[in-house]
Amino acid sequence: MTTEQHPLRPFLPEGAKVLMLGSFPPKRERWSMEFFYPNWLNDMWRIVGHIFFADKHHFEIAAEKRFDKQRIVRFCEEQGIALYDAACEVRRLKDNASDKFLEVVRSTDITAILRSLPSCRAIVTTGQKATDVVVEQFGCKEPVVGQSERIVVAGREIEFWRMPSSSRAYPLKLERKADAYRAMFESLFSI
Repeated sequence: MTTEQHPLRPFLPEGAKVLMLGSFPPKRERWSMEFFYPNWLNDMWRIVGHIFFADKHHFEIAAEKRFDKQRIVRFCEEQGIALYDAACEVRRLKDNASDKFLEVVRSTDITAILRSLPSCRAIVTTGQKATDVVVEQFGCKEPVVGQSERIVVAGREIEFWRMPSSSRAYPLKLERKADAYRAMFESLFSI
């Protein structure tokens, strides 16, 4: 079984305060844009739109069934949100992006990413596989979904948040997911 290398570079805007880590992108044929959380059926950008703009369609180009990458990039730069995934090489055990069938061959060096983000004070995982990688790398306790734990990374205290998956396979309504993400964002930003 072949492995896949991560197709994107980490998105690390200057002054980023938060590092959001997913697991790994879906197969390219599922992408609606060349950026993180690219699957039209993934609700990450709808959750963020709902929280920050009271409009879950804020980042959509609905007529084209794709997300507006430029608008998302601008938003993340303004808010100080860095994005990457916890795995940089995987093996798909089934032909999908489900964490359950994703084998991490090589994890992302999260400490190295954090060194390049001196203002970052939180890691946010958006799924179980990403959470597992953080717990493994730092030997820390796994937070309850929607909660955080304080961890120390390279001598710096970081808040480690475990959020509900933005995948529609995760059995929670978008509005309920948004409530959990809102609590996290409110604790990290003044929204």
